[in-house]
Amino acid sequence: MQDDTPGHRTRLLGTMRRLPIDPYIAALLGTVALAAVLPAQGRAASTFGVGADVAIGLLFFLYGARLSTGEAVAGLRHWRLHLTIVCCTFVVFPAFGLAASGLVPQVLTRDLYIGLLFLCVVPSTVQSSIALTSVARGNVPAAICAGTYSSLLGMLATPLLAAWLIGSRVDVSASGLLSIGTQLLAPFLAGQLLRPRLGAFVTRHKTWLGLVDRGSILLVVYCAFSAGMVQGVWQQVTPARLAALVVVTAALLGATLGLTATSSRRLGFTVEDRITIVFGGATKSLAAGLPMAAVLFGAHAGTTILPLMLYHQLQLIVCSVLSGRWARRPDNARDFAHVPAPPAPCATEPTTVPAGNDDRPRTGDLANEHP
Repeated sequence: MQDDTPGHRTRLLGTMRRLPIDPYIAALLGTVALAAVLPAQGRAASTFGVGADVAIGLLFFLYGARLSTGEAVAGLRHWRLHLTIVCCTFVVFPAFGLAASGLVPQVLTRDLYIGLLFLCVVPSTVQSSIALTSVARGNVPAAICAGTYSSLLGMLATPLLAAWLIGSRVDVSASGLLSIGTQLLAPFLAGQLLRPRLGAFVTRHKTWLGLVDRGSILLVVYCAFSAGMVQGVWQQVTPARLAALVVVTAALLGATLGLTATSSRRLGFTVEDRITIVFGGATKSLAAGLPMAAVLFGAHAGTTILPLMLYHQLQLIVCSVLSGRWARRPDNARDFAHVPAPPAPCATEPTTVPAGNDDRPRTGDLANEHP
């Protein structure tokens, strides 16, 4: 007979919280599996495509409704920090992406490399970097402003950089730019204009609206991967190529984390500011990147978004460990080197924790990338 006692249920919930994979990432993987088994085709594909366009517009409308204009303006005083993060996001990352061109075709296929380049021009996260910075006792107000500036700049910089680095695969014609303005910028501006009326509602219902955000992204993923299945592009992604992509994205994450930590120290920033620069400059936004890929690449977005999805999961795992480590630093620590190494993980140690007084971030907080 199955044990259904309260103690058993408590142990089961505790086990689920210890799972190393974020529930949202699990939902993304499940959506990919659904598209592989039951891809949308014909009239269904057209219907889902219209739904994805509407979902993208709603997503950016909610971005605009959440953004505090006062916080964004106030953050301009810390311009050196924001300039450093912007350079990491839109200069250093693309440079790393171009350097990886030598991996084609021996390590990465051309399509996977295009996805890697697109990953390198996506803006930084918002909520993930804020949560990580808060746990690590960094400069949280600066993290809020840095994520905001990166997202706003990304609406223009991401398509232009993608067109420059990737070329003909990106739709940057007049109609393509109009599509970006219609689907991304116009809803965002509408949300900003209506924020005085919607701000309180958005704050009260942020949990439910977060589910709307995630549902919109899942719909975009399903449409993109369905198109890839119908066109047969996934036959080109062998297990060996996928393993190679994991290694490449992990190396990219390690390189950017090391560079942001080293450069921010040499530039003379405080420990709190350096934590903000590391988490703001080395992370990438899944929530902003997926809709942009759908607009820029259309039916070819399937393999394009795969590197971004892998990088996003890796950054959550690695940065969660770093934030917990830096949170335990002495109050008078002046360098990350003073921080004791984290204990070796074991099967019973959770990677995410429930709400409470623990100083580590909850996975749900890190997966939700919205202010």
